[in-house]
Amino acid sequence: MEQTLQGTIIFGDDFEPIDGILTIEDGIIKDIEERKITADTIIAPCFVNAHTHIGDSVIKDPPYLPLEELVRPPDGLKHRILAQTSYQDLVSSMRATMQDMIKTGTCAFADFREGGLEGVKALRDALGSENKLKAHIFGRPSDKDMSYLDSCDGTGLSSTNDLDAGLIEVIVRKTKEKKKKFALHAGEKDPSDIPAALELGADFLIHLTHAGKKDIMALSDANMPVVVCLRSNLLTGSGLPPVRKMLEEGILVAAGTDNVMLNSVNMFSEMEFLAKTNIYDDRQVFMLCTLNGAKVLGIEKESGSIKKGKKARLMFLTKKSNNMQGIRNTLGSIVRRARPDDIIGLI
Repeated sequence: MEQTLQGTIIFGDDFEPIDGILTIEDGIIKDIEERKITADTIIAPCFVNAHTHIGDSVIKDPPYLPLEELVRPPDGLKHRILAQTSYQDLVSSMRATMQDMIKTGTCAFADFREGGLEGVKALRDALGSENKLKAHIFGRPSDKDMSYLDSCDGTGLSSTNDLDAGLIEVIVRKTKEKKKKFALHAGEKDPSDIPAALELGADFLIHLTHAGKKDIMALSDANMPVVVCLRSNLLTGSGLPPVRKMLEEGILVAAGTDNVMLNSVNMFSEMEFLAKTNIYDDRQVFMLCTLNGAKVLGIEKESGSIKKGKKARLMFLTKKSNNMQGIRNTLGSIVRRARPDDIIGLI
């Protein structure tokens, strides 16, 4: 089945706005033709949210507490509440968050899933047959049980300071034996766990809020991607990561919304915050929230930008809303101004 759409297309890996016609056949972008048009629609690639904890959907907006009291396993507030939450309630809350992702323009996400095999199964059950959202699940052991690995995309651990070094080595080895990805948090509270994280050879690291010059150089030398979560870091008092310095050293940086208990999964909010507090480069910010996330997850050949041959994972925004009326810089307005209520359609 062929479908033809017209509008201002955020085109290619450089995200250049062009007026034209987009042709889709069987869910794949077949052709992109630049042409003068009169449509008031923007066609943009959907977001890739490169780091979430959607199990936290059962405890939204907790009291203001230090980071360790909120999230450190096994006794942080979220872990105590997750232990008390029924399987049915957990699945229901995660399903609602996934629907929120779809409605706010996200087509793929990476989740660090607690609870071992049962936690992974809960997310799979929440996802169900939904084909508008691609989930990349990074599980973690429950009582040293590694059976979760057969049901997910890899392992996602908290800080190396939270686990015995010998156990971490076993987890990494078994993850790599299964040819799955390994990722972990580092440098969120302080820089003490960054060297150990680098030595483990992770596929990507999360946060790096406290990364110094030597850490950034080491990340660059190791060609190791980083996922930053600025709104979360600010709320927990961790500070803001040195994103611009990372980018200057050629590090692949993507963005995520982190714990649902702290932030919504609305990538428009994450994008605006990135643009106005840290990067001041609309094209770079949009890349962090789309193509770079796809690269971190290994799905850049199908998602993250609008090019011939890629899957049509698209959002359509109107230029005629009260918020968007009068825009002159299309990409800049998407990054710094657009909201989910400006979306008029999704593929």
